[in-house]
Amino acid sequence: MSDFKGETLSWQIVNGAIELALHREVCNEISSLTLTELEKFAVALPKLASSAHALIIYSKQQAGFCAGADLRELFERGQKMDKSAALQGVREFLERIHAVMNAIDAASIPTIAAVHGVTFGGGFELALVCDMIVADRMARFCFPELRLGLIPGFGGIPRLKRDLGNAVVRDLLLTGRSFNVTKAQQIGLVSQIAAEGEALRVARGTASQMGKFDRTTSAAAKAFVKPIPYDELKREIDIFCDLYSRPAVEEGLRKFVQNEGPQPYLP
Repeated sequence: MSDFKGETLSWQIVNGAIELALHREVCNEISSLTLTELEKFAVALPKLASSAHALIIYSKQQAGFCAGADLRELFERGQKMDKSAALQGVREFLERIHAVMNAIDAASIPTIAAVHGVTFGGGFELALVCDMIVADRMARFCFPELRLGLIPGFGGIPRLKRDLGNAVVRDLLLTGRSFNVTKAQQIGLVSQIAAEGEALRVARGTASQMGKFDRTTSAAAKAFVKPIPYDELKREIDIFCDLYSRPAVEEGLRKFVQNEGPQPYLP
């Protein structure tokens, strides 16, 4: 399908570029429904890419690009099922989201994440599958998972290590602190900084530039410089699942769910 309007996301082709818009309140938390709609996009992507020169992923939510996994759903899964069934459900979810992330990572056309505001956890990992990140000045990047007794589970560690190296991974992962756009550009995470609210406009201009080049050449260059670390991605799922069954994780998720603040994912 050339266009789609779902409950959590939509896509269409605009001026030769696929635009995938996230629009789940409050900050595009990735739920089971979001995953199902992302899977629809992954299936449609090869055909869409045959008539487009780039892909842009962005958010329509004011709070930011994406706050990551739906932790309330993750907590409730553990409360409603026995531990074995809950763990199997988590593994299946991770394997499905990895398949989607890998499909976007391996897309034959250039991909751009246009981000603003909160770009945390699984949302950060979604941005990392793209070839470039364009960020407005209010964007912040963070892996807060260690506060819950977990590690990133959507492929963030192998991809960040692939793109920037272990030192950056250790900084973000072990401290839990966030990077602003200035720091993110200094380390090579962000390609371009846009004025507040202008990330999508800048991304569209970059996508237009990408459309000037031969598609086959671009695809070959991308495959050469952006190998997908499949083995490490599988290992990440195993580590996440090993950690998930610990009591400390249940307690961390409980505290998150009981937080009555409007944005409990913020540091």
